[in-house]
Amino acid sequence: MKSALPCVLTINGGSSSIRFAVYEAGETPRRRLDGKIDRIGLSGTNFIVNDPTGKPQVLRRFAAADQRTAVGFLLDWIEAQPVFASIKAAGHRVVHGMKHSEPERITPKLLAELHRITPYDPDHMPREIGLIEAFLRRHPKLPQVACFDTAFHRTMPQVAKLLPIPRRYASKGVERYGFHGLSYAYLMEELGRLDPAATKGRVILAHLGNGASLAAVRHGKSIDTSMGFTPTAGLVMSTRTGDLDPGLVYYLARTERMTVAKFQRMVNHESGLLGVSGTSSDLRDLSTSEASDARAAEAVELFCYQVRKWIGSFAAVLSGLDTLVFSAGIGENCPSIRARICHGLDFLGIELNQKGNAKNAPLISTDASPVSVRIIRTNEELMIARSVTRLLSLGTPKEI
Repeated sequence: MKSALPCVLTINGGSSSIRFAVYEAGETPRRRLDGKIDRIGLSGTNFIVNDPTGKPQVLRRFAAADQRTAVGFLLDWIEAQPVFASIKAAGHRVVHGMKHSEPERITPKLLAELHRITPYDPDHMPREIGLIEAFLRRHPKLPQVACFDTAFHRTMPQVAKLLPIPRRYASKGVERYGFHGLSYAYLMEELGRLDPAATKGRVILAHLGNGASLAAVRHGKSIDTSMGFTPTAGLVMSTRTGDLDPGLVYYLARTERMTVAKFQRMVNHESGLLGVSGTSSDLRDLSTSEASDARAAEAVELFCYQVRKWIGSFAAVLSGLDTLVFSAGIGENCPSIRARICHGLDFLGIELNQKGNAKNAPLISTDASPVSVRIIRTNEELMIARSVTRLLSLGTPKEI
């Protein structure tokens, strides 16, 4: 007689949300439940659990002034679910992993290291550490695993990691790291399932959501990515600037007496599509209003222009292109944005099937297109579950 498969709880903490899921830890993890708490720190915090069809159901609205309150509520709820007895490990998305190239079991030593590297990503790391420590307090014997968003890019060559600043900073860990690695790892596994030969070729992955980046992949390995030392770098995003002239720091300090803290807030939370449009950080809102709002139109065009420019630059890095993958909220669901990004890229061999693109079809390039253009829905939580299952060898039921 075989026992039931153990389960893995996945935790993906954001600036104002916590996404969670429970997966059976089989060879192919199967989702048992998932949901999120959003609007943490804002009025009307929502606790949402998706039903078996994937439709969100708001189970409760409550006040969560901070993440500690939210995670306490989440733990209370999960502990009351029948599936909780089967949870044998928890996996966390950790944005910054420095030199770590694989998921790792969380130990006191690793936790101390995460505290130490918090200055490298002060926007994300404190919240992620807080989630890990909350689980430690409630369930100290539950194995926890850190799944690093930077790990996918550790294969980048040195020339892609170097920052052109005094060499002494390299010894302090100041280099280009890249992010969205869990999403990219998942996309490459899914691409391998759909077209195994494609993973051996020249691939550009476009993770286009509120946070947005691209990665150049050759022979299954990341060789470059648009984000850099922090997730603020690269292309323009919902509220982040992307790449910016560093001279602006001195200019604003001199003309407006802007402090470092205010500059940090501006480039991460007040800029990007929101800053350019002056109205919204949501590309859907801006696309709806661009016909009557010139600033909204400029914000949309800037986003498409920059993604197109990064695709061109990465095609140069790869010495050509075989596969382009769109993913994340914008990449998966916005046909008009994909079409505008790809417009003029026929010289790279990109030819869109307009009908397929309009339907968000899995393959949106024409049959004659030299480059395959795909939409793959990313799933960071499933990638975390796979990583934990593999690391802890949870997938095989034991005889009893």
